[in-house]
Amino acid sequence: MIVIAQIAALIAAAVHLLAFVWESVVFPRPSVHERLFRIPTSDVPAVRLWAFNVGFYNLFLGSGAVAGVVLWWAGSDTAGRTLVIYTCIFMFLAGIALAVSDRMALSRPRGSGVAGALSQSTPPLVALVALAIG
Repeated sequence: MIVIAQIAALIAAAVHLLAFVWESVVFPRPSVHERLFRIPTSDVPAVRLWAFNVGFYNLFLGSGAVAGVVLWWAGSDTAGRTLVIYTCIFMFLAGIALAVSDRMALSRPRGSGVAGALSQSTPPLVALVALAIG
């Protein structure tokens, strides 16, 4: 189960590192802000700082999960496991927050953030369950 937890944590990290790229690096591209985030080009200047900042939260979470797995593999079991658990709990709860905020959104079609919430919260949940079981 530990290997499953580590793989799931690395998948969760990859999701968050990709989100960093989308939010902080390529957000101004219409293919990203319009198609992925459903933000009209006219609104990009108003939300650019927000997206940039949220991207860095994702970078730090993803990097933390990777660092935890690397520490774990290097023999620092307690530190690595603790970092993986912390970042996975954080990622899972952030996915729940995204799902809740999507349900409350009035300015866009309901359900448009569900895929993002599932992709953000499922891999860390798998990691946490695998750790709890085994």
